[in-house]
Amino acid sequence: MSENIKNIALVDDHILFRKGLAALISYFPAYKISFEAANGKDFIRQLEIYGVPDIVLLDINMPEMDGYSTATWLRINHPAVNVLALSTMDAETAIIKMITNGARGYVLKDAEPEELKRAFDEVISKGYFYNDLVTRKVMQSLNSLAAHSEISSFVKLTEREMEFLKYTCTEKTYNEIAAEMFVSPRTIDGYRNALCEKLQLKSRTGLALYAVKNGIVKI
Repeated sequence: MSENIKNIALVDDHILFRKGLAALISYFPAYKISFEAANGKDFIRQLEIYGVPDIVLLDINMPEMDGYSTATWLRINHPAVNVLALSTMDAETAIIKMITNGARGYVLKDAEPEELKRAFDEVISKGYFYNDLVTRKVMQSLNSLAAHSEISSFVKLTEREMEFLKYTCTEKTYNEIAAEMFVSPRTIDGYRNALCEKLQLKSRTGLALYAVKNGIVKI
């Protein structure tokens, strides 16, 4: 029975929240907290003591070493570890950045306990966790970008296309982007269609992810 228990490392700088969450997880069958850490550096230090866990539940905003950097470090050094982002932030840019840095799922801190338990179950059984926040569309866009990395490596973009890509990562509508760029909405449609054809992408989400992955937009 004990062989089936999965170890979880909880990384969050808010002590009361961390302790409360650890107490909650102790009631989940087949899961246990192997250790807690206050930030990425603390987590890496404790790995040498407690060993590599099956799941890392990772906050984003932390001092010294945040969730983005910690997820990247894990992707490079322990790629088999299942990283679940845990945050109060529901912004698309935060979600995309955590996923591109290696997170396999994203859970909000105000989620129901049942959703957190499901996230554990699915990331262990499937290798990822999809919920309403992280949709299949986003994940498919990431996969599409990976599949077309060879194409994008030699695609040449104009300055206006680069400017348009930056705007796709904002919450502005296409009409608002047109106003910002001092062009007509039809011209914006032309930029979008041309970029989708060049990069073999199908949606604004895909374009935004391309901009993030290729350093056009820093988040």
